[in-house]
Formats: sequence, structure tokens, C-alpha cells
Amino acid sequence: MRYLVWAIIALAGYTAVPPLVKLATTDIPSDVVLLVSNGMLLVAAVGIIFAADVSVTPYLTHERSVYAYGAGIALTVGILSYYRALAAGPVSVVVPIFGMFIATSSIIGIAFLDEPLTGRKVAGIGLAIAAVYLTSVE
Repeated sequence: MRYLVWAIIALAGYTAVPPLVKLATTDIPSDVVLLVSNGMLLVAAVGIIFAADVSVTPYLTHERSVYAYGAGIALTVGILSYYRALAAGPVSVVVPIFGMFIATSSIIGIAFLDEPLTGRKVAGIGLAIAAVYLTSVE
């Protein structure tokens, strides 16, 4: 159940990101805000790796490292686009559309990672789509 604590902490932290990015991009280019905010993330990750005394090198060529590189590409495209969308549009529209990754990631997990498809998950994905539609339509 420890993962639930981390998930709640992530929710609390990430809830503040879109409004702060929107406020910052009022006068600062989105690419600069991206560099500063994600640069802080990089520094924190490096600090955690050093503090935990984990060797990174053997994992750079690990048989599953291709997934880490793929995640990095996807994260780069997603976050760069997200910051640009926040700079250009309202938080109340951009965030729900971006938040659909919850439903689309679930669909990928079901389709490709052999996770079970249940009626509850189908209902949840359907309700997520409805929620995004209702919150993002102006």
C-alpha cells in the first residue's frame, strides 16, 4: 500500500504544476519554463541517485533500457507539448485533455501488458472521457 502514499504525494505535487506553469508563461517563454522546472527535476534525480549510491552505467545498456529511452522520448514530446499548450490555452481546458493519459495509458496496459479488462475499468474509462469532454468544452 506504500505506492498509494506516493501516488497521493504525486497528485498533490502535480496539481500545482499547471497553474504555476500558466502563471510563469505569462511573461516567460514556455521553453524556458520547461528548462527551469525540468532542470530542477534532473538535478533532484541526480541527487537521489548519488545519495542512494546507485550505479547508472550498467543500466544504460540493459536489455530493458530501450523502454527507458522510449519513455524519455515520449516524456519529452508530451511535456514539451503540454507546456506549450498551457502557455497558449486555459488550464481548465488543457489539463483535462492532457489528463486523458490516465485512460489511454489504462487502455495500453490492458491491450499490451495483459492487465485485466473489467466492467469497472470500461465504465471508468468511459466516465473519464465524459469528464474530459464536460470540463474542456468551452
